[in-house]
Amino acid sequence: MIVSFLNQKGGVGKTTLAVHVATSLALRGHKVLLVDADPQGSALDWSASRAGDAKVPVIGLPTRNLHKEVQAHRENYDMIVIDGPPRVNELMRACIMASDIVLIPVQPSPLDIWAAREIIDLLQEASVFKETLKSAFVINRRIVNTAIGQGAKEALAHFELPVFNSTICQRVTFAETANQGGTVVELEPKGLAAREINRLTEEFLKFATTTQPITEEEAA
Repeated sequence: MIVSFLNQKGGVGKTTLAVHVATSLALRGHKVLLVDADPQGSALDWSASRAGDAKVPVIGLPTRNLHKEVQAHRENYDMIVIDGPPRVNELMRACIMASDIVLIPVQPSPLDIWAAREIIDLLQEASVFKETLKSAFVINRRIVNTAIGQGAKEALAHFELPVFNSTICQRVTFAETANQGGTVVELEPKGLAAREINRLTEEFLKFATTTQPITEEEAA
């Protein structure tokens, strides 16, 4: 299965979610490949900073032929996670065409929600050729102890795509663990950030096999 984290708006946390979900999947026993399709190469930089054996190998494929080249890796991995580019271009279209599932990280702000229209249009365009393509929003960088995340869910509802009930809060620990070449699920497995990532991973796995995200009670 191939899942892409895509949004044409920069700064929404695509790389953070891609790296963490890939690692969470690997810790569950899945054989995972992380594909860095962002010309900035942030996931590759993260991989290079890691000490010891990498749980998740990372390759760079910032090419418009990604949807063809990534197929050679399907048989060797249970899951392929793609960290997508920060703008709409042929590379983002290639990521969509390669994917079984597209997850769209969105910060809970009006500007980010309004900006989602462009990638929704791309997904609708791609659905003509990939009828089985599934996609959903993931609210990322929610401010802790605020209700703004719920408001974002309601605002995103008019796009007629599922919105995951699992949300990821803005926490310093994501940057701190990245500086150590790690992830919160490895270095702080009992922390709040790790719990959020693991809930998101569980919701993704359920979404991959059904048509529904997990319930709000399961995400709590």
